[in-house]
Amino acid sequence: MQPRDVAIAQARGRMAVGAAFVLAPGLAGRLWVGADAGRPAAKVLARAFGARDLALGLGVVIAIDRGAPVRGWLEGSALSDAVDFLAGLAAGAALPPATRRGVLALGAGSAAVAAWLARALDSDGEALPGMTPEAAVTGHPGQRG
Repeated sequence: MQPRDVAIAQARGRMAVGAAFVLAPGLAGRLWVGADAGRPAAKVLARAFGARDLALGLGVVIAIDRGAPVRGWLEGSALSDAVDFLAGLAAGAALPPATRRGVLALGAGSAAVAAWLARALDSDGEALPGMTPEAAVTGHPGQRG
């Protein structure tokens, strides 16, 4: 699998997680922080978290589709994932043990992959005009011709 393919797969995973948090913040949040996710204030934060991941994922895929610089999107993704990891560490026993392990593993792993991809892809990508549905659906299809 080429780094560009890994980046698209990771970005689509990020978009799926983001959409779940936006559309079902109580359910998705429960997998992240436990029962407290059902509280109305926690749902606000869950939706904000989801919107962040949805935007980062779209940014990566659209940049790759257009052959635009993707490094900044990947660095932003790595930073947000590293902060997720640190927040999970800081939460300590406030998170259910199994949930905490998942949060830490996902945050650290995703941050490492995004950081690697940022260096591997940098800004020298070839455009994939119109090949990603995300670009077309959001009104950002690549230049044709």
